Amino acid sequence: MSMYRVHIEDFEGPLDLLLFFIRRDELDIFNIPIARIADEYLSYVRVLEKIDLDAVGEFLYMAAMLINIKARMLLPTPELDEEGEPIDPRRELVERLLEYVRFKEASQRLTELKTERDDVFTRGLAGEDAEAVDPAESAKVDASIFDLIGSLRRILTHVPDAPVHALEREDYSIEEQQMFIIARLQELGRVGFGPLVSHRSRAFIITTFLAVLELARQGVVAVLVPDDPTDFYLESAANKLNGAGLKGGDVNGHAR
Repeated sequence: MSMYRVHIEDFEGPLDLLLFFIRRDELDIFNIPIARIADEYLSYVRVLEKIDLDAVGEFLYMAAMLINIKARMLLPTPELDEEGEPIDPRRELVERLLEYVRFKEASQRLTELKTERDDVFTRGLAGEDAEAVDPAESAKVDASIFDLIGSLRRILTHVPDAPVHALEREDYSIEEQQMFIIARLQELGRVGFGPLVSHRSRAFIITTFLAVLELARQGVVAVLVPDDPTDFYLESAANKLNGAGLKGGDVNGHAR
């Protein structure tokens, strides 16, 4: 089973989620199946709401836009422009996606040019700083946070709702779950996220997911996603588990 590594810095935005669907399913950006995309987009947004990301409002706005487009496409009589030609309700969305792709490509090209310039005009690093740099952490990867959220979504669909008569509120911190993950990796070497949170509550699963993102952001663990990402796997990143400097907090979200 081939895998690719994920290096997480920040969550991507609502347009990135749409592009994720388009690239994953090899869709024509000029002929997006809005009905199917809108339904799947909403299912991802529901997971993002559970994670409680600060940026979830942007995803909700895009979800409302997709629902509006879906409704307009279901109208029996299409909208017409000033010249009497049918208006494709997807046109504005397609233009925004194309503009966003151009922006990302330009940004990536500028980053590549800066890297090339740094390679030519090098001044060297102080000995102490050079030892602190891990080349593996800056490696370019072909993966998305949405691969991981898709796996989380599938896991949460099999978790039963908590009984309404429960009296005690479950409370987990991200730092505690980081320690839990590291202990399991020290014991097993590599572990799938599904088995790691099997038969646990939603609160436990979501907080552990945020802990995974924080550990990956710190470069403490490597996240590996198979070609068919029904689950993802964790392993030590360059043997950094021992003495890892854990920090409390989260990645654009809150667990407590």
